[in-house]
Amino acid sequence: MAPNLKSLLFELTIAVDPSRRNLLFGRRPQTPMAPRPPWASPAFFSLCSRCGDCASACPSQIIKVGDGGFPKVDFSHGECTFCGDCVSACQSKALDTQVDSPWQIHAQIDASCLAERGVDCRICGEACDQQAIRFQLAVGKVAQPVINTEQCTGCGACVAPCPSNSIRLLELIT
Repeated sequence: MAPNLKSLLFELTIAVDPSRRNLLFGRRPQTPMAPRPPWASPAFFSLCSRCGDCASACPSQIIKVGDGGFPKVDFSHGECTFCGDCVSACQSKALDTQVDSPWQIHAQIDASCLAERGVDCRICGEACDQQAIRFQLAVGKVAQPVINTEQCTGCGACVAPCPSNSIRLLELIT
């Protein structure tokens, strides 16, 4: 295959809407996409130059290079402090503080949660500075976590400490 044609095919592949990339790579369509960095503009995928400056600037080191070279957020080792260093480093304006809020993501706890299995664990609630995760008492069960999505900033502080890896941060669909 000619080098120009090969690079054109690569560019077309990474320009595809990420929600459709699951189909191209044989993943289940329900597989949640990793969150984009905070303050991603609505035209993020067309503006992002995939330079990696936002990842280098992130003091928490939660911005990683994802599929197609686009940055993604990985909360497995830390949380977003909303410092804005990634926005300052972004020359292409794919990240822009003119966007209303840093992002529209919230925590969701799945059925593998230890409290769901009858083990008293409140680590996620202790890690949440916003107190968006509270524990509701239940008769005959240990206290169950309840997330107030209006209080949840999507910072990811609850993700890494969870011993059962039961917390995901998902983008709110508007």
